[in-house]
Amino acid sequence: MTTAVSPAMPTSEQHGLKAHSDGAWSAVPVQTRSERFASVEVSDFPAVTGREAVWKYTPVAKLADLISGELDGSAYEYTATEHPDLTVAWVARDDARIGGAGVPEERASANAWTSFDSALAITIRGEEQKELTVSRSSLGSGARAAHTVVTAEPFSNAVLILESSGGARLSENLEIIVGEGAQLTVVSVQQWDDDAVHLASHFARIARDAKLKHVVVTLGGGIVRVNPSTHLAEQGADVEALGLYFADAGQHFEQQVYVDHDAPNTRSRVTYKGALQGEGARTVWIGDVLIRQSAPGTDSYEQNRNLVLSEGTRADSVPNLEIETGDILGAGHASATGRFDDEQLFYLQSRGIREDEARRLVVRGFLVEVVQQIPSEQLRERLLEALEAELAQAPLLAASQRAQPEAAV
Repeated sequence: MTTAVSPAMPTSEQHGLKAHSDGAWSAVPVQTRSERFASVEVSDFPAVTGREAVWKYTPVAKLADLISGELDGSAYEYTATEHPDLTVAWVARDDARIGGAGVPEERASANAWTSFDSALAITIRGEEQKELTVSRSSLGSGARAAHTVVTAEPFSNAVLILESSGGARLSENLEIIVGEGAQLTVVSVQQWDDDAVHLASHFARIARDAKLKHVVVTLGGGIVRVNPSTHLAEQGADVEALGLYFADAGQHFEQQVYVDHDAPNTRSRVTYKGALQGEGARTVWIGDVLIRQSAPGTDSYEQNRNLVLSEGTRADSVPNLEIETGDILGAGHASATGRFDDEQLFYLQSRGIREDEARRLVVRGFLVEVVQQIPSEQLRERLLEALEAELAQAPLLAASQRAQPEAAV
């Protein structure tokens, strides 16, 4: 399956370039996210060099097998909550639900799509809210492909937790189809081993008057790149995209978020927050919001905040907002990367709290904003415990090392 784009498209266009109107001899970058090349066939994409817009922040040299190599697309073991309103089963590649939420825009995603043998189909029914968990662990050290399709039937209501742990070297696609009037929360939790590598593209399509809360939590892994794309396809569609990450020494955590407003009176809120500690800790957040001419009445806002806890770290944060209509309720974006807030520390210390404990309270308060929005009490408690364990190892910056925020938009 491919998009309407011809496989014969010039390589320059697949890299995000197109011929300039003044002559075919020159090239200009694709100016809108909606014009990116897309296909489910890995052979339709050129080799990745690391200079492409979608790859320039990523250590591609460490991912060659997942981007272009042969992948094991066989089924894996999983555990799932038993509930009458939940069905989990492996389905064939030609299942009608596959491809209903989106199509890959980069080679690793297409390689996973080309390689998977069968897809894990998760179907949710019933108007009463329920909490469901699907877990997988220890996928092995070989390069793997996977595909998951989550379907929330019209007017269903659920919290779905997707947990990943252990070792893995995985490239995968996750499709989320939210039916009319459905209320769905999907929490993707990455607590891989320190040497795990995980590349994931999440595609969501939200129907009329439906709401998706999409949460990405990354607390483990060597290289973890989770890129969620949400299509607000019908009137009244709503998405709340949240992210939480804590990168330690040598870890690379990346998120490229895309929200496509394509219908009237749609709403989106994007909030990603992360902390970094240790030499070589690296995080990347790119946020793209497109408000099409077909989406009057849009209400959108995105933000990314990063807290630096030690020297030798790097956080890249790039918010992008594209508006094709002036008939909107609101749109905005914000980004900031910095260290401790002196006023918060002074306030806590003035009330008798030791400096080291005050610092941990500030970090915990910074990150807990996202945790509190997860509607599973049990998962909230587990994540808070995991954050406390991270903070217990944090070489929190001494007062003499504090500086003004490095970047703010």
